[in-house]
Amino acid sequence: MAKVGNRQFKTLTCTVCKSQNYRTDKNVKNTPERLELNKYCNVCKKHTPHKEEK
Repeated sequence: MAKVGNRQFKTLTCTVCKSQNYRTDKNVKNTPERLELNKYCNVCKKHTPHKEEK
């Protein structure tokens, strides 16, 4: 059985238009810093940096 508690769901927000587009999970034990990924934003119609919310 897998251990429960290290993986948490995080919301990614577009840095340009501030829309919440993606939900992803990450291991908070291995990567304590916030995620920043280039993803496609449907509102902006282009690839923009998306940051993890608090």
